Amino acid sequence: MTYQMPDSDGVAILPAGECWDLLSSMTLGRLVTSVDGQPEIFPVNYVVQHRTILFRTAEGTKLISAAINNHVVFEVDDHNVAEGWSVVVKGVARSLRTNEQIEDAERAQVLSWTASEKSHYVRILPEMITGRRFQFGSPSMGKSIHA
Repeated sequence: MTYQMPDSDGVAILPAGECWDLLSSMTLGRLVTSVDGQPEIFPVNYVVQHRTILFRTAEGTKLISAAINNHVVFEVDDHNVAEGWSVVVKGVARSLRTNEQIEDAERAQVLSWTASEKSHYVRILPEMITGRRFQFGSPSMGKSIHA
């Protein structure tokens, strides 16, 4: 893992490979899309497969908005007492339709938190991935917060 030193504000830009590693380490993210011209955000269980984001959904808003408004943003983050990180993927969402696509997605074993039927797969094809790591702490002693 390549680690870039944080700048004076405690923020480090992450290389794409580390962003993918962090995405792969989590299972819950946020899908951001537009529904009726308004921004919407949905928590989704996901997996990383073939450097894409894969999730399952039931009929409804997420599936319809992913199919109609196919440009989406996907965000994942985590933190502990010392630091945090955030990864953002901008890309195109595609509903999987062919038997080959669905069989490939089923091998990824996307697990759901709820018992509801989620028979539709959506794959986000990334166009851009960015990430940042944040070192927590108080403002530098040499800097005045009143300046």
